[in-house]
Amino acid sequence: MKKVWLLSLALLFGLFLAACSGGGESGSSDSGSDGGSNEGSEGDSGSDAEQVLHFTNGDTIPSMDPGMATDEYGIQFTGATMEGLYRVKDGEIVPGIAKDHKVSEDGTTWTFNLREDATWSNGDPVTAHDFVYAWQRAVDPETGSEYGPYMLGGVVKNATAVNEGDVPVKELGVKAPDDYTLEVNLENPVPYFESLATFSTYFPLNKDFVEEQGDKYATSTDTLLFNGPFTLENWNSTASSWELQKNEDYWDAETVELKKMTFEVVKDPQTAVDLYESGEVDRAGLSSDLVDKYQSHDHYKVFPEASLFYLKMNQTKSEALANQKMRKAITMAFDKQALVDEILNNGSIVSTGFVPADFVQTPSGEDFREANGDLITYDPEKAKKLWEEGLEEIGKDSVKLELLGGDSETAKLSDEYVVNQLQKNLPGLEVSLKSVPFEQRLDADTNMNYQLQTSGWGPDYMDPYTFLNLWLTDGQNNKMGYSNEKYDKLIQETTDELAQDPEARYDNFLEAEKILAETAAVAPIYQSAKAQLVRPKIQDIYFNSFGPTYEWKWASVGSGE
Repeated sequence: MKKVWLLSLALLFGLFLAACSGGGESGSSDSGSDGGSNEGSEGDSGSDAEQVLHFTNGDTIPSMDPGMATDEYGIQFTGATMEGLYRVKDGEIVPGIAKDHKVSEDGTTWTFNLREDATWSNGDPVTAHDFVYAWQRAVDPETGSEYGPYMLGGVVKNATAVNEGDVPVKELGVKAPDDYTLEVNLENPVPYFESLATFSTYFPLNKDFVEEQGDKYATSTDTLLFNGPFTLENWNSTASSWELQKNEDYWDAETVELKKMTFEVVKDPQTAVDLYESGEVDRAGLSSDLVDKYQSHDHYKVFPEASLFYLKMNQTKSEALANQKMRKAITMAFDKQALVDEILNNGSIVSTGFVPADFVQTPSGEDFREANGDLITYDPEKAKKLWEEGLEEIGKDSVKLELLGGDSETAKLSDEYVVNQLQKNLPGLEVSLKSVPFEQRLDADTNMNYQLQTSGWGPDYMDPYTFLNLWLTDGQNNKMGYSNEKYDKLIQETTDELAQDPEARYDNFLEAEKILAETAAVAPIYQSAKAQLVRPKIQDIYFNSFGPTYEWKWASVGSGE
């Protein structure tokens, strides 16, 4: 929902508390065994029902530029209105603009055959050249994309070198031998490249249109082109409401049953529930107090996600946070079980590691989380001891820190709980809370302008690397000064010499995760879930465990009430 996509606590609370954007980052669903979910199990889909749905969204959409979007909302709505080589349906990868592909024996050359009936909303054909342009633009240092070098770097040949200005953009490892053939050369074999190809950074762009719009590109409906199942209407970068409408020019338009979805920004969960009760919206996310009230309601549903939430600790902004013992003390100093039970109360579970449960399995078939066990647990006595040792090492008897968090009511409540726990269990620690809107938190993170931060991550593709590459030295999403040479080596090997050795590759992942725990890279808090009221009439809105949180292409309105 990336998943992924960079998520803040405010964002997720906006999603599950204020009737999430749509129907992943990122209604309620019945969880599927493959990690996907399918909303709605009552009523029959059919043309007799009005194919219109009404939703709330937790915040505005920061960016609709697929090369610039880094957040849940941008990834969600670009995923609804655009299409890359493949899409994700109920956890499965299905054809998009690509009809099929073949891979060279050494795993480094992927050749995609593109369909010839896909068009942009201005009538232009979608061609291989659109992919070449978009990928080159994403890694061009002049573009300033955050996800471009992150998603393509170390994957597509020369992406990092291009982004660092060492080679020209035209030497990126992607080319179009003809209009409907795309050839991609990789730095090394990438076992999960097919799932990467579903992500928004890999979407095509119409070069003539983008360059004609210039700085105005993707700032309003009039400055966007679409090649996906829906178009975005009545939107600009500050809009508090907008619509998705069926794209009649989409190559697979006959599959798309929904005619329209409306969205209105609502941050307060009680307001969302009131709108649901009055019939004005078709889904409402529930805060903990509302869960207690509605958990016996016929429309109440809970389902898990693969998103992890944690405290980031910026080692460049605090002497205390640069001390490993003091960071480790913070990871053990708050009762996460009480937080998920009493404050979230929505099915979220305690996080004890850096890869979620029920996400990926080791080559032997064991869940990754079970294989590595509980790495970080609540232990206030040990936390106090480590904290006091750390204070002595830095020569202080007290420390003041600021926690940057979200601005929803539940986000504030959760952050206040963590602050109180830290101050209670770590003598001499004083923590102030700074609650800000989602976009402001993203800016602060990008500029490393924080000390502690409540943050989170939803997977961008189905592989442990989507979580474990976050903490590489100087990584695009590290943004906190963490560095460990042994960790870097282990993770780098998974993309190099071990890329085609699944058992050895996963051994490295398991060992690397233990290093994160021992060195206290971040403080895990919880793995998220959603509790919602959702109309039974909603059919086949899929919840994806990676990439755009919701898939609406196959959705419809049935007769259930």
